[in-house]
Amino acid sequence: MDGDRTMPTTEPLASGTIATPIGDLTVVASGRGVREVRWGRRPGAGDAAAGAEGVAHVEQAIRELGEYFRGERPSFGVALDLRGTEFQHQVWDELARIPRGETRTHGELARAVGRPSAARAVGAATGRNPAPVIVPCHRVVGANGALTGFAGGLEAKRALLAHEGALPGGGGEGEGRLPGF
Repeated sequence: MDGDRTMPTTEPLASGTIATPIGDLTVVASGRGVREVRWGRRPGAGDAAAGAEGVAHVEQAIRELGEYFRGERPSFGVALDLRGTEFQHQVWDELARIPRGETRTHGELARAVGRPSAARAVGAATGRNPAPVIVPCHRVVGANGALTGFAGGLEAKRALLAHEGALPGGGGEGEGRLPGF
């Protein structure tokens, strides 16, 4: 996750939208990589001022998201240009390391980033993840294994985890999955 991590930018950004089984997702990218994945359909798709690189990152992210939702992609390779603090980036990097079909708690993530007493801060950083699904914050569960907050809603989180085989009864053909998976 390269680039200036915290400075606001006025640079032109490209965007595009993909319809998914959990709703529309809009991908926003700079010339360096994906900046955000937003819930819903957003105007401004394909801003020509963003340049070929920004448009290429949007197109790659949309292609990879389609592959993910079809069960063809276990992880994402698109470049990222996320904005956040150094600590947030540490948490987001650790989120990206959670394998498909597995979950982690905030406490486990806190230990993984070397801050074992910072589970609440990890939870806050997880909640500020600007690129859900691509940076799989849906793979974080409560200390007791319960599903906890998710920007797309708990039903979307449950569907993503079932799609990945991380929930009992999920991962089997048609079990625990939304139509289209």
